[in-house]
Amino acid sequence: MDLESLRREYLHGGLSRENLAEDPHDQFSVWMHQALDLKIHDPTAMTIATADAYGQPSQRIVLLKHFDKDGFVFYTNYGSRKSKELDLNAKISLHFPWNVIDRQVKICGEAAKISPAESFKYFVSRPKESQIAAVASRQSDVLSSRSFLLNQFESLKQKFKDGEVPLPDYWGGYKVVASEIEFWQGGASRLHDRFRYLRDGDNWQIDRLAP
Repeated sequence: MDLESLRREYLHGGLSRENLAEDPHDQFSVWMHQALDLKIHDPTAMTIATADAYGQPSQRIVLLKHFDKDGFVFYTNYGSRKSKELDLNAKISLHFPWNVIDRQVKICGEAAKISPAESFKYFVSRPKESQIAAVASRQSDVLSSRSFLLNQFESLKQKFKDGEVPLPDYWGGYKVVASEIEFWQGGASRLHDRFRYLRDGDNWQIDRLAP
């Protein structure tokens, strides 16, 4: 399939150094609030990239559930491929593709598991069926059929219909501490604006990058 003729201009405006916050977490907060206000689809959805022991990268989409100046938090099954790879190599990259407003954010850093207490606090805030799904699914394991998974789910629904769903020890959160954050704003004639924040101790170095 030839896709070379597909193109469009990026006309949502530029990004200048004087309009950037000194801390990238503050800048991310500004952009996230704008994405939420504009009601773009799934603004918290991010692609996360990890790598195995051979350097083979893999990606998947997860949802950002919390962020502050300490880091970016997501939740997953600790037996999943991403978790196994993070056990071997904590380095991770996050990517937010806000295409409808011609923006991207890339975050590079290291991920570490959060405390069971923090994971439990979020787990109990989820709808009960989502809690049960987390117990039922051994993420990334080979399944004999979808019906097997559904049977597991229905069995657990009956088991916990009158009680609380316990937090499984194979499910919880990660916090990503950033060492680099890049903000990308699409520009006319492919002259995009890119600004990279690099952690320098307690401060951040900000550089404009060529598009």
